[in-house]
Amino acid sequence: MNIAVPTPPALDMLVQSDRARTTLYTDRALFEEEMVKVFENTWVWVAHASELAKPGDFKTAHVGLQPVIVVRDRKNAVHVHVNRCRHRAATVCEVAQGKTSSFVCPYHGWAYALDGSLRGVPFEAGYDGQLDKTQLSLRSLRVEEYNGLIFATFKDDIEPLVDFLGGAKKWIDLFIKQGAGFPLVSLGEHKFRFPGNWKIQLENTTDAYHFPLVHKSFLSAADRETEDSWDIMNKGGFVEDLGNGHSVMVMMPELVDLEENLDAPIPEKFEALAAELRADYPEEQVRRIVRAVGGCGFNLNLFPNLGCSAAFFRVLQPVSVDETEIRHVALGMAGGPAAANRARLRIHEFFQGPMGFGTPDDAEIWDRVQHGAQGGRDLWVMLHRGLSHEESLPEGGRRSDVSAETGMRAAYAQWKRLMGA
Repeated sequence: MNIAVPTPPALDMLVQSDRARTTLYTDRALFEEEMVKVFENTWVWVAHASELAKPGDFKTAHVGLQPVIVVRDRKNAVHVHVNRCRHRAATVCEVAQGKTSSFVCPYHGWAYALDGSLRGVPFEAGYDGQLDKTQLSLRSLRVEEYNGLIFATFKDDIEPLVDFLGGAKKWIDLFIKQGAGFPLVSLGEHKFRFPGNWKIQLENTTDAYHFPLVHKSFLSAADRETEDSWDIMNKGGFVEDLGNGHSVMVMMPELVDLEENLDAPIPEKFEALAAELRADYPEEQVRRIVRAVGGCGFNLNLFPNLGCSAAFFRVLQPVSVDETEIRHVALGMAGGPAAANRARLRIHEFFQGPMGFGTPDDAEIWDRVQHGAQGGRDLWVMLHRGLSHEESLPEGGRRSDVSAETGMRAAYAQWKRLMGA
């Protein structure tokens, strides 16, 4: 549930209920402020549990601009530490992902256990007994997990993660069903940077309005079944505000719950896969796997940095006011059929891969938005599409048609609450 918080008049000049100033994309001072007020005062997604499957597994990430290490300790607990030695501030890890028994600063050799505690200091006698190692652990963030999604926050007194996720929990549970009974697992990722503000991408994952225009090349290259399935403007889809800046864009209502309608005919493009799977799996399981291969029929935006987008994770990482790093994480079925995971990877490559159709098209548009925002900085970005027929839901959210900008309005309302707190 969103709670109304009075905001300073200056914020009302930047964000209103149906519009925002382009200075949100270009103002460097505002960017620095939101890195603290937004990213350091809410739950931020940092990892999927499959990326830390065993004790000692770790990955590096960011919470806002602060570098962190996400690691599973020997007792199977997950920790998130600021990636900064307590001695002279050097990072203690520069590897993107791996396995270790400790973190050792390369500058002076201070060694930290997986739980962040300081365990060893070379030539400790030089401190004449004045070094209290118990007070010099790595700084650790609060960590909580929901259905394999790991979040961290610098704010100790924040609401529990389940409350923050609120109405999004239902959609996370539905998204996870694309494991088809197997645990969902990261199959790898690719990352790239675009010369634009992070909020441009935040808007994009919940923007169906652009799809038939920007992604014409994808639709023209796809088979007829795929082209028909992506005729998303005419299928009764919707966008819903889930509270706390989260939103869902349902593009294919028939693919919201992947465990329903398993008796439907198998699409022609998956018939060869189904035939291969029947050698090892019963028919019901074959249908469940095949139905899950293409992913869900919706995009879920989790404010401020994660998109659970149809069949993959899209993670946004602010770099500067006019640069953002994007990670596209391909997902598969842990212990599932290799043929199904290959099919998922090929689908991922076709649209979201670095040589696919979707990513280059989107990146070009994001670049153009940032470039255009330099002109007419006193002008508004319009966010009022679908507002006139937006309906209030009994549980407190709001919903409009699939092309509505409801999700963007939800994200900017949460941005405004945090910036005004």
